[in-house]
Amino acid sequence: MSKENWKPGNMLYPLPVVMISCAEPSKKPNIVTVAWAGTICSDPVMVSISVRKERYSHDIIAKTGEFVINLVTEDLTFATDYCGVKSGRDVDKFKEMNLTPIPVEGVSAPGIAESPLSLACKVKEIKELGSHDMFIAEVVGVTVDDKYMNGNGKFELNSSNLVTYSHGEYFTLGKKIGKFGYSVKKS
Repeated sequence: MSKENWKPGNMLYPLPVVMISCAEPSKKPNIVTVAWAGTICSDPVMVSISVRKERYSHDIIAKTGEFVINLVTEDLTFATDYCGVKSGRDVDKFKEMNLTPIPVEGVSAPGIAESPLSLACKVKEIKELGSHDMFIAEVVGVTVDDKYMNGNGKFELNSSNLVTYSHGEYFTLGKKIGKFGYSVKKS
């Protein structure tokens, strides 16, 4: 077996790709695509997103102290890519991508109606890290799309064709190969 050593780089893939919606009062809402997002605590429920300082949404999130994480499905991939390469300074991304802003409980920022799940987030800390600032936030509300609820009241998120990002490319989740604890489950 042969291995190569490379210079340090961000090669932790795949990652969830999400659309972050945000808005300043009385201004048009905006969406920024982020692949650097993750869960960081379960009690209280905390997440983080990392956003480049020069991005239009960075200042909105820093000023308002809130944002919404919207999960991405295969049907939203084109809009997700668009929202990652176009600036909200120049275009209304909701309008251009035919996305619907909706209220979400806990924040003033809108969610995206077409997303299967939206997490309302309140910023608790901003860590300046270099090219990106990390927004550490508490999840203060969750909005789910009823179409993914089964007859028993269970949210079937994995049936929504969620999208991941890996090394510049988008992928839908693959087949289920196990579940938490299956390696130690007694037969």
